[in-house]
Amino acid sequence: MAKVLLVDDDADLGAMLKEYLEHEGFEADVVHDGESGVRLSLTDGYDIAVLDVMMPGINGIEALRRIRARSRMPVLMLTARGDDVDRVLGLELGADDYVPKPCTPRELVARLRAILRRTAQTASIVEQSTVLAGRLRLWPDKRQAEWDGRPMDLTSTEFNLLEALARQVGNVVSKTMLSEQGLGRPLSRYDRSIDVHVSNLRQKLGSLPDGRSWIQTVRGIGYQLIRE
Repeated sequence: MAKVLLVDDDADLGAMLKEYLEHEGFEADVVHDGESGVRLSLTDGYDIAVLDVMMPGINGIEALRRIRARSRMPVLMLTARGDDVDRVLGLELGADDYVPKPCTPRELVARLRAILRRTAQTASIVEQSTVLAGRLRLWPDKRQAEWDGRPMDLTSTEFNLLEALARQVGNVVSKTMLSEQGLGRPLSRYDRSIDVHVSNLRQKLGSLPDGRSWIQTVRGIGYQLIRE
């Protein structure tokens, strides 16, 4: 049973979401301020946090920044519908995904389950072979990655996207496939989530000697990890 931390200053919405999540088989706690959200997120007592962006005091963006400084736990952001700035900033800071408000509890549950499916680590996992792609080495069973012999600090979504690209190194991987494998959901029209996550990966990989990115954009199709 996954345990969810809801961080939202809207008490009525928090109570409604908590009731729905528990009906769907989750454990859920609700807090109404960013300070409490950060503190509880860092206790390792939760499998995933849901952060509302618009909160008084420490808002969701600042709470995410503080969580990411010390933890890789999955985080889902609740953003105002149409607010691309907060959405992109949250993804750049390491949010795994977002849901625009107002949202239906059913949509929230679907997004939570998609993230948890990608990040679940159980005793029944069969050790997978190391994925090698030039300077990149991935251990899918351990969710660990090295670039040029140095450990990489990746969010769960970044790891999934990098693994998808590494397994097809030298080939183009469509945005549709990256969304399904990296985010666990179909690609939505005008959704820039994949682009932002890939931008984060580019920064972490650095540049080729000629200044090009290790991850190339293939316009209208998707992305390609360069083969050395």
